[in-house]
Amino acid sequence: MKVPGFAAVVGSTLLLLTSLAHASNPKLPPDLAKAAADYDQAQVHSDRAGLEKALADDWVLANSAGKTQTRQEFITESVAPGSSVEPYTVQDETIRVWGDGATLAGLVDYKGKSEGKPFQVRIRFVDVWRKKDGRWQVVYTQAARVP
Repeated sequence: MKVPGFAAVVGSTLLLLTSLAHASNPKLPPDLAKAAADYDQAQVHSDRAGLEKALADDWVLANSAGKTQTRQEFITESVAPGSSVEPYTVQDETIRVWGDGATLAGLVDYKGKSEGKPFQVRIRFVDVWRKKDGRWQVVYTQAARVP
């Protein structure tokens, strides 16, 4: 079964909607909580504009298949017809924030469709966020499959 790169993400990102967890998480600055929640929503809703806003131009994903994807490759795959991601909850969450940087990490059971075919995968991810010019963006994501 082909697991799409976007399924390997996660990202930053997080949900039952993790947006709910981030929005109320006292460990996150309010502007980062909003950026993370918006990113989560963009993934679930295949929202090109939301993904473009959340991901830095030089963003790279090291996905669970051991490949890297650029921002454009990820967005194109994420919004392709027949691709979708179901809302997910982040487990085993780890958050670190410093100055203009942060890591948001955790474990997710990721479900959705790729090319119209269902997939399900458990992923441990790390999203690295940077605040630049007053705006938080994901600059790097690493995802690994968990048996």
